[in-house]
Amino acid sequence: MWWHDLLWGMWNGITAWIVLIVHVFGGWERIDLYDASRQSNWYDAGFLLGAGSPLLGWIRRG
Repeated sequence: MWWHDLLWGMWNGITAWIVLIVHVFGGWERIDLYDASRQSNWYDAGFLLGAGSPLLGWIRRG
């Protein structure tokens, strides 16, 4: 279902910042930043929305 991919993409996008920071310091090597097995436009859109949501909050606050 399209909404399932959208929600998974948003969740992975939101948590991508945390996973990226931990990856930089050498932890969680088995956890991927992006789920390549979910290749759909809805997943990509959700990932971009989720990953961009903290940035949108900072821009609006400033």
